[in-house]
Amino acid sequence: MSLTGLCQICEAATAEHVCDRCGRAVCDDHWDEAAGACSGCAAGRS
Repeated sequence: MSLTGLCQICEAATAEHVCDRCGRAVCDDHWDEAAGACSGCAAGRS
């Protein structure tokens, strides 16, 4: 999947991933690889 735009959490870095749980496009800093979800969902909040 090709993404364009900014991370929907920090709104500063380029989005590289889409969370399967909430649908947010997020950057590498806000992606939890182990959980396969954005940092918000991985921490139990959305």
